[in-house]
Amino acid sequence: MTIRQGIAELETGASPGAGRIRRPGGGRKREVERDPELLTALKRLVEPVTRGDPESALRWTALSTRKLARVLQGSGHETSHRMVAALLHEMGYSLQANRKTREGTAHPDRDAQFQYINQCVTAQMAAGQPTISVDTKKKELVGDFKNSGHEWRPRGEPEPVRVHDFMIEELGKVSPYGVYDLARNQGWVSVGVSHDTAAFAVGSIGAWWKHMGRRAYPHARTLLITADGGGSNGARNRLWKLELQKLANRLKLPISVCHLPPGTSKWNKIEHRMFSFISQNWRGRPLLTHAAIVSLIAGTQTSTGLKIRCLLDEKNYPAGVTVTDEQMAALNIEPSDFHGEWNYTIRPTRKRTKRQRG
Repeated sequence: MTIRQGIAELETGASPGAGRIRRPGGGRKREVERDPELLTALKRLVEPVTRGDPESALRWTALSTRKLARVLQGSGHETSHRMVAALLHEMGYSLQANRKTREGTAHPDRDAQFQYINQCVTAQMAAGQPTISVDTKKKELVGDFKNSGHEWRPRGEPEPVRVHDFMIEELGKVSPYGVYDLARNQGWVSVGVSHDTAAFAVGSIGAWWKHMGRRAYPHARTLLITADGGGSNGARNRLWKLELQKLANRLKLPISVCHLPPGTSKWNKIEHRMFSFISQNWRGRPLLTHAAIVSLIAGTQTSTGLKIRCLLDEKNYPAGVTVTDEQMAALNIEPSDFHGEWNYTIRPTRKRTKRQRG
């Protein structure tokens, strides 16, 4: 039939390559069209292990396409891992590496907390008020140590580095603490040479405000911080709240904090909007000196306009600082009605007058 049609087209002078090659509806039908139950069966397989970020449409599954295809084939569905991958993409899924999927026991209010954070951030940004995401990047050894990744160099001339990762005492390690402005796509990094404490974390936020924040938000009435639930800016860290009280007093601004629920630090905006690009920028390069680290961080840019400022913080931040119950009781802190341990506002304290003290 196809050969006769071709001969007829040649006899009439029609161009064989013109128009459609197949009739409308011609060609092999997709597996999902031949098997209407395939998509439903796939959804049943992935939904019990679906994870997602309530702040975005991203969904993902830890199951591989080959495993899913084998299970579907065992249930009588004719499919392949390529078709499963195509269907998952159409459904809005993506496959993540195994190291990203172990979250531990999820808190029952995990998604509700994300929704609460999203509401607070949306309202704050709509009002033109400063909204930042903060966190500490992993500590880095300073010196001629191997750094993962590759960089372009003359053939046969790789950068020589040490065989063992033993810290160089005179150089030590650095703790980069980042502040990311969600609205302006701008960041600040304080490279600390001392301990990664709450005092260092809040000091970095204060440095961001001094060098970037107050110019960007001259009419700021409040500051909103989104942070992980642990570490130097953890929800249970007493020193974090005490230092924030000092910062609120100094800036004369209420500071609201929303902590991400347990086990969800990968959703912190600063991780994939700023820190990931810093890691890409210095991949394959030994972090030889403090100055080199500051330069590499400050030189990080993206096609979307990300800009970062960076300074070395050589202050000493002692570890193990104790905050007393009396100091905690003096905080002007207002817990939210929804999970006050995660969401709270610290307002500036008023100085007492002589008459009030008397």
